[in-house]
Amino acid sequence: MFAFDNINPLIAAGGINAPEIPALGWISNSIVVAVIVTVGVLLFTRMATKRMELIPGSKQNLVEYLVEFLYGQVEGIVGKHVAPKAFPLLATVFIFILASNWFGLLPGVGTIGFGVTKAPLVLEVMETPLLRPATADLNMTLALAVVFMAVWAWLSISELGFWGTIVHIFGPKGGLQGALKYLLTPIFIFVGIIEVVSIVFRPMSLSLRLLGNIFAGETLLHTMGELGEKIGLPSWMAVITSVVFPLPFYFMEILVGALQATVFSLLCAVYIKLATTHDEAAH
Repeated sequence: MFAFDNINPLIAAGGINAPEIPALGWISNSIVVAVIVTVGVLLFTRMATKRMELIPGSKQNLVEYLVEFLYGQVEGIVGKHVAPKAFPLLATVFIFILASNWFGLLPGVGTIGFGVTKAPLVLEVMETPLLRPATADLNMTLALAVVFMAVWAWLSISELGFWGTIVHIFGPKGGLQGALKYLLTPIFIFVGIIEVVSIVFRPMSLSLRLLGNIFAGETLLHTMGELGEKIGLPSWMAVITSVVFPLPFYFMEILVGALQATVFSLLCAVYIKLATTHDEAAH
């Protein structure tokens, strides 16, 4: 049985956990959205590039422009040598996060679901939303960050070698030579230990930053949609305010969705650049 929840924003959004859909077993509502977004992007790309034309149509032109623009941005950060290896991951991450963030703004996402129960202080609570933004689930954002770190480690070792990566982290910087190099080596080792700690925490910082912004925006939209009812407006007016009040924040969330996709991808590109900078200088 479907239920429409306009009472409790946190439970309407599914809370910080992504609940499983009863009819689908272990599959959560955020996984459903991730699959929908992935299939949608693949189908659109396939339709746009199935028949490549010299004079491109609107779909092919959009895909070509997006690929060229993203490649130029990646190349400008990581360099020409590393860009071909880093671009597939960075472009995929950006497009997936952007599409997932904007998909979460569609009407019904997070507010249509299964089951209604009574709860204290509210009239009724929806138990399981059918859909929720994939990037509002810590499992998804953490998985994206962990996959990136695995590729980051592979790129670092493939470009510098295992020993070169160790030297890059713990070795003296700035081309120091002579006695000064050995004198400052303990300091660089200490700095390298701090760098290792920051590397270990990168997946968590990347995932929580994305999760926090998207989950906060999701909760804000739900709250503004219910504001008219919360302040005691008549039912007919509460229906109008449920559309009017969230509307300005929808435009803000469109911007936030694009910004968070950019920040996540940009930080990933910077991390790759920092890890391969020595090899880049050699080329």
